[in-house]
Amino acid sequence: MSIPRRIFIAALGSAPILALQAQRALAAYPDRPIHLIVPFAAGGNADIVGRITGDLISKALGRPVVVENRGGGGGSIGAEFVAHATADGYTLLVGSNGPLTVDPLLHANLGYDPLKDFTAVALTSYVPHALILSNKILAKTMTELVAQSKNAAVTVATSGIGSATHMTLERLKAATGANLTHVPYRGGGALMPDLISGNVDGGMTEFSTALPMHQGGQAHIIAIAALHRSKLAPDIPTFDESGVKGFTAQSYIGVVAPAKTPADVVDKLQQAIAQGLSSGSPAAERLISLGSEVASPEQMTAKGFAEFIRIDYENMRDAAKLAGITPQ
Repeated sequence: MSIPRRIFIAALGSAPILALQAQRALAAYPDRPIHLIVPFAAGGNADIVGRITGDLISKALGRPVVVENRGGGGGSIGAEFVAHATADGYTLLVGSNGPLTVDPLLHANLGYDPLKDFTAVALTSYVPHALILSNKILAKTMTELVAQSKNAAVTVATSGIGSATHMTLERLKAATGANLTHVPYRGGGALMPDLISGNVDGGMTEFSTALPMHQGGQAHIIAIAALHRSKLAPDIPTFDESGVKGFTAQSYIGVVAPAKTPADVVDKLQQAIAQGLSSGSPAAERLISLGSEVASPEQMTAKGFAEFIRIDYENMRDAAKLAGITPQ
C-alpha cells in the first residue's frame, strides 16, 4: 500500500521533533536548572542552609540551582507547591520541622501529606534547642531550675504556639515535672529583648539564636538538647548530662523531593550533598560556624533522613498531645 505524498512529507517534518523529544527523555539528569524551594522568607536558617546546599548540588551536577523563597503558612505553602510538582528531580524542597513534622499537627486540611507526598533525599544539618534564662533567674542548672519552679512558675518563651521549640518545651515539662509557663512569641529572635530585660524568665530556642546572648553575658544557657556538648561553647552541658536522660531536640534542615522521584535521581542529589558536606569541607565548616551540627553520614542518606523524619514526627505528635494541640 502506497503512502500519500502529503502524509509522507508531514512525517518527515515531525521526525526531528520526535528525535529531540527522545533525546531529552534519555538525557542524563540534570539537563536544565534545578529549582530548590525554601518555604520561608529569605535570611532565616532554612534560607541560609538552603543556599549553601544549592551551591553544593550545582557544583557537583554541573547545572544551576535556582533557590526560590515561597514563604507563608509556617512553611506549608512552599511544601504544598513541591508536593504537587512533577517528580523529575527539578523541583526540590528545603524541608524542616515546620512543613514536615509540625504543620500536620496544626492544620486539619493541609494540602499535602508529609509522610506520603515526599521522598527524602538527605538531612544536611540541625541546630539543637537550648534553654536560656534571664540573668534575673539565679538557677544555673536544670536541677536548680526545677527546684525554683516548684516555688513559683517560671515563664519560658518560644517562637510560637505549635512551633518546634514549643513542642520541645512541652516534652521537657513532662520529663522533669518543672512548673514552666509557656509564653508564645512570633519567632525566636523576637523573644530575646524581653528575655534580656527579664520580662520573661527564660526561652526555649535554637542554640544558634541563644549563643550570642550567652557569650555576651546578657543571659545564660543552662542546657542544650544535643547528644554532646557544642565545640562553640563546651562549658554548656547537655540535658542528658543535666539529668534529663536521652533528651534531644532540634530544628533540622534537609532536602526532599516529590514522591515517586526516580531512585537514580535521588541518588545523584544525595551524593552531591553528602560529598559537599563531608567532614572538614568548607561547607561543613560554614554550617558549624553558624551553630549547626552537620548530619551524620547515615542521616545524609535517603533512608537515614526518612527515618529521622519519622521519629521526629512521632515526637512532635506526642508533644502536641501534651500541649493539648489539635488540628484546626
